[in-house]
Amino acid sequence: MMSGATERTDDTPVRMDALRRLLDEARARVHEVLLGHDESITLLLVALAAKGHVLMEGLPGVGKTTLAKTFAAITGLGFRRIQLTPDLMPADITGHSYYDQKEQRFRIRRGPVFTNLLLADELNRTPPRTQAALLEVMQERQVTIEGTTIEAPDPFMVVATKNPIEVEGVYQLPEAELDRFMVFIQMRYPTREVETAFLTASKNGPPGALELLPRTLQAVQRHIRVHPDVRDYLVDIVRATREHPMIEYGASPRASEHLYHAAKAHAAIHGRPYAVPDDVQDLAHPVLAHRLILNADAEVQGVTAAEVLDGIIKRIPVPVAPVEPRRAPEERAESG
Repeated sequence: MMSGATERTDDTPVRMDALRRLLDEARARVHEVLLGHDESITLLLVALAAKGHVLMEGLPGVGKTTLAKTFAAITGLGFRRIQLTPDLMPADITGHSYYDQKEQRFRIRRGPVFTNLLLADELNRTPPRTQAALLEVMQERQVTIEGTTIEAPDPFMVVATKNPIEVEGVYQLPEAELDRFMVFIQMRYPTREVETAFLTASKNGPPGALELLPRTLQAVQRHIRVHPDVRDYLVDIVRATREHPMIEYGASPRASEHLYHAAKAHAAIHGRPYAVPDDVQDLAHPVLAHRLILNADAEVQGVTAAEVLDGIIKRIPVPVAPVEPRRAPEERAESG
């Protein structure tokens, strides 16, 4: 008699076909509302698939908030927005307890953090004490209010925005917080063609939701395979940031984990059941650059974290892995 594990078949190709159709439809719906943000949408999908968080930086008016709202609408995720201000308190984000006179007991009033996609607008406008209210939920996906621990909804992701030109009334983002953002998206001005098309495009309402997209995307990402050579290549890049003469503090082990899962998500979005070195290279900057702290020599020479990372990527040998790696026994057992 055959065991249940051997009777099951790998349905990853079926899921990937379903994912491809959902992604094609999602991109079509995005283009009805937004133009010129294909790369940003891909990075948001990577973060969603890998259960990560996103930090977006850009000048006012480039579409950061609109992008986040459109992404939430397309994926069917519950959406809440917090406008961060200097006087905002941690309880305004997480919630607080209060005494219910009618029932004669304390109750918990949940804050806006209890949603699927939380938009933290202008994160650097609120002081570190309030920013710290996000640390627990970003890492552990739970919130503790007056000693009561409450699980965050699933899926859950934080999309925070940051204005790079303000110098007054803003606060530095702590390194511990930056490290919790899986992906950093740099929002730039659109090209002339995109800006011209935007002026004449019809302003449609919110796009329809593809509610199966988040679950399908996460299910496929879990079954993406990574060859040991590709995994070692990824680790070599991260570890090289800790040994570079111009970097004071390199990427953390959490960065390695984020890049690993993000590369798997990137492969899934591009229709491959396995990750390749290109997935690691394409995501190295969005995942690693914002975590690097350069030393004084780099600052004096005007070298940026992106330039240092470029040099590291060029120096690390690229593996020549089999086209489709075999699944390890534990991976077969997991899919079974």
